[in-house]
Amino acid sequence: MSSITEPLILDLVEWIAREPRTYVEVMDAWRTSCPRLTVWEDAVDRGLVRPEGGAINNLMVAVTDEGRALLQVHGRLGR
Repeated sequence: MSSITEPLILDLVEWIAREPRTYVEVMDAWRTSCPRLTVWEDAVDRGLVRPEGGAINNLMVAVTDEGRALLQVHGRLGR
């Protein structure tokens, strides 16, 4: 993971861990058109977060065990 995007990925995972978030809410807050700033894609590819549920309007985004472990390593779990 790029050292530039690592803090942003941690921010994203921590933000999702704080309370249930819908996919639409996550995309509204974290979508980017910059091909070099792939925070959401990197978090999903690394298995830190995952969409769960049915149709796109009902999808929720959850932090995985790997995501919680990453937050714990960085002292950001439970903030």
